[in-house]
Amino acid sequence: MANYDVIIIGSGPGGYVCAIRCAQLGLKVACVEGRETLGGTCLNVGCIPSKALLHASHMLHEAEHNFAAMGLKGKSPSVDWKQMLSYKEKTIGQNTSGIEFLFKKNKVDWLKGWGSIPEAGKVQVGDEVHEAKNIIIASGSEPSSLPGVEIDEKVVVTSTGALELGKVPKKMIVIGAGVIGLELGSVYARLGSEVTVVEFLDAVTPGMDAEIQKVFQRTLKKQGLSFVMGAAVQKTEATKTKAKVTYKLRKDDSEHVIDADVVLVATGRKPYTDGLGLEGLGVTMTKRGQIAVNAKWETNVPGIYAIGDVIEGPMLAHKAEDEGMAAAEQVAGKHGHVNYGVIPGVIYTHPEVANVGATEEMLKEEGRAYKVGKFSFMGNGRAKANFAGDGFVKILADKTSDRILGAHIIGPAAGDLIHEICVAMEFGASAEDLAMTCHAHPTYSEAVREAALACGDGPIHM
Repeated sequence: MANYDVIIIGSGPGGYVCAIRCAQLGLKVACVEGRETLGGTCLNVGCIPSKALLHASHMLHEAEHNFAAMGLKGKSPSVDWKQMLSYKEKTIGQNTSGIEFLFKKNKVDWLKGWGSIPEAGKVQVGDEVHEAKNIIIASGSEPSSLPGVEIDEKVVVTSTGALELGKVPKKMIVIGAGVIGLELGSVYARLGSEVTVVEFLDAVTPGMDAEIQKVFQRTLKKQGLSFVMGAAVQKTEATKTKAKVTYKLRKDDSEHVIDADVVLVATGRKPYTDGLGLEGLGVTMTKRGQIAVNAKWETNVPGIYAIGDVIEGPMLAHKAEDEGMAAAEQVAGKHGHVNYGVIPGVIYTHPEVANVGATEEMLKEEGRAYKVGKFSFMGNGRAKANFAGDGFVKILADKTSDRILGAHIIGPAAGDLIHEICVAMEFGASAEDLAMTCHAHPTYSEAVREAALACGDGPIHM
């Protein structure tokens, strides 16, 4: 048995960042992880491997559609699926081994195995019980499913199974038009699959700005994805090689059946707290199965904290990282802070989609007077040169003070461009502040400046 200042359960983005920050603050730290590699869902079966496949499939799309126009002529590349998966695995390995190196560098002990909390101040891993002044739960989330949908990770798969299919399916059905479903759906559409997305609601990416939703869905349709909206999935039926999906349209209650080689269930995620022993400890949970915490990420049990996907808020790796650093500060006797109003969201399709802050719908519901500044990437020289003119930047600012309230981007490098606006919002900047800042030419970022100019007297290049 070992004694620690803090033990973190889970080595995903929240857990490993928290562990490293705790060590930097002079605490004796251990991190519990039952996988063979560190990094949690994100690095092993989530963010990182999916981005590898998104990048590879986008390169194929460029070769097939844009190379010849640039004078790059030759036979289009064929897809070696096994090699593509090997590239994905190498990418995972580089990242997970990097976390292991950082643990050693910062003297963080890796307690290998699955952890539970038999009582406050103690963490059990296998047959060993370790003592800790503080315990931070960062056990993440797992895919959620629907009644009547049985997942086998071969024919009916979650994102985990979709990242390691034996071959590229001829037909794929994606249940759910959220971030995961659309990212992986676009990967397989580029690789030649006939992809149909079945969504319960009437718009893709629920909660996003309505204008972005419409443009995004239209863009994906052009790329070959089909959509069945307002459809409630009743069940899936799978054989060894095929699957059928039965759904009812909400508008008329009519029942339909479609078939495919693979069904991807992308209906969201739920907190993963199994086996931790929270019920026995008396830890308060929310109605949605999340761990309830206060503003300092403390549970109702003294000395036990929780961060990331197991608590309320968006299930995003970077949100978990921020909470991990903030909770570490709290445990070390300092002040931790997360600005939940400035947490960006990104969808890594092509074009990318990114957002931060309020949507127009939120501001209307709030009754707040606002103004909109928009600029199309078709007016951006760099975007036109790179066959990336689809999409726009949209900035929302307070009508009176001009303070930036939110931003929504669909276009090239949207996931990188959004951070300029995040920094501006963090400092309480106005749209004019952004508009008066010199931007290098030619860059995609000029579209952000032009959208800020559009909040005032108007953009230059439109």
